[in-house]
Amino acid sequence: MTAAELWRPTSGCGSWCLPAATGSTVSRPRRVARLFGVVGMLLAGVGVAVLLPVLPARDRQAALRGWARGTLRALGVRLVVRGRAPRRPALLVANHVSWLDILAVLAVAPAGMLAKREVRDWPVVGPLAAAAGTVFVDRSRPRDLPATVGRVAAALRTGTPVAVFPEGTTWCGEAADCRPRGGFRPAMFQAAVDAGAPIVPLRIDYRYAGDPTTLAAFLGEETLWASVRRVLAARDLTVSVVVATALHPAQDADRRLLARAAESVVHLTPARPVALGRPAPLGGLLPVPVGAVALPSGRGLAVPARPGLVAPAGTAAAAAAAGLDTREVALDRAA
Repeated sequence: MTAAELWRPTSGCGSWCLPAATGSTVSRPRRVARLFGVVGMLLAGVGVAVLLPVLPARDRQAALRGWARGTLRALGVRLVVRGRAPRRPALLVANHVSWLDILAVLAVAPAGMLAKREVRDWPVVGPLAAAAGTVFVDRSRPRDLPATVGRVAAALRTGTPVAVFPEGTTWCGEAADCRPRGGFRPAMFQAAVDAGAPIVPLRIDYRYAGDPTTLAAFLGEETLWASVRRVLAARDLTVSVVVATALHPAQDADRRLLARAAESVVHLTPARPVALGRPAPLGGLLPVPVGAVALPSGRGLAVPARPGLVAPAGTAAAAAAAGLDTREVALDRAA
């Protein structure tokens, strides 16, 4: 096994994680109509790719958002959004389940993406991604990672938001033992620290006929066409995007602790080793007045103090139980 293969993230998912070929599906004519709609949106994407470089930033974001939402509608996927998209350039970090995640992120908070190098050569999608400011990474060359971090930081400094999937690979999104080993990779969090940009965690979930589902997952050796066909046939598929409160890293913040904090928000679990308190409302986010989340040696997240700010579930409860001020919650440095 090469060094690149050891570095590349993997999940424990396989075909067994996908739902059985049962349930309610749309008619064949409806699937064909959806397919033609998607082809039409891809062709429209060519025009968008040509226009993006010459559009003002606000118009560029509106064009990307409109194209992504139109493509989701053409696929028959309903979009549900909770929370407010960031108003300033930010590093957006999300869990990764499907190729649909990219459309979901663009539909909520248009941004340049961090994508594997091969995407650049995809028809329509590649030119559109490049025009939108995508940073391409060669996953077979881990030594190039510092340069990639530098390019992401440069994009953030110039006012371009960037979206990344720190898990590094897709997984089913349901079974805990399927999550990619190592959790959120910390490298790209350094870009936010270097650029002084906020980090906005996004949680992406899929539901089929109202119930959690792995139907949209893109796993293992499955072809993209097989995954697209499954989505086109779904009668009631919904993608939900929850926009959490931004993390504001200090100048010397530890990228590993930032990755753990963001992961705890995305997966609705407390940052290790903070113990869970009482169940929190609002999908695992607990409204508490927080002044700062202080990491060891003062290397932390500077968060404005105001009532109603949300923090990872269990953080405030654990601090109160330990007799700590909820305005300053210490997180352990251990990996």
